[in-house]
Amino acid sequence: MRFKPVSGEVDRAAGLAVRLADANNYYVVRANAAEDNVRLYKVVAGQRRQFASVNVKVPSGVWQELRLTARGSRLEVLLNGKSLFSATDTTFIAAGRVALWTKADSVTYFDDLRIQTF
Repeated sequence: MRFKPVSGEVDRAAGLAVRLADANNYYVVRANAAEDNVRLYKVVAGQRRQFASVNVKVPSGVWQELRLTARGSRLEVLLNGKSLFSATDTTFIAAGRVALWTKADSVTYFDDLRIQTF
């Protein structure tokens, strides 16, 4: 999906949630322009736990592409076509829903969400 972080004092974040079972159980990758990082979390029973991260420039006011590929237990995160990291986790293996995600006072534009099954 493409995103453009516009404003936010606390956060300027854009994210993509996958394998979403319900509001309290899913994976989420988020890019934060306020912190210049991209992080991968799992949310289990409403508790968010980071399990992969990289510090990388995420400019405000610029359209960017964030991608999360989930195949089996392997999750790969890409920003603007460049692979940032991959991680493995078996918490959520079953297919689930997909959602766009933001946090706190983020004002973020989203566009071009694409979902592909393998």
